[in-house]
Amino acid sequence: MRFQEFSHIKHIKPLSPPEARLHKLKRTTELAKCAVKTEKEAQKHQKSLDIQRKELGKGRPTNNPNQTL
Repeated sequence: MRFQEFSHIKHIKPLSPPEARLHKLKRTTELAKCAVKTEKEAQKHQKSLDIQRKELGKGRPTNNPNQTL
């Protein structure tokens, strides 16, 4: 490769303290929104599993001599 083929590296300026605070606040809000979303999905999944377990438990018991039909 020739030297001209390399792209120039763009320098990123450091953030000023107020900009850094804003960036941090925005990032934490994004993380919090994602955490809430995943927690809601987990609770919804757990609720559906509980409902399935209850539905399976309502059937007639088999091979249980202690219960009458």
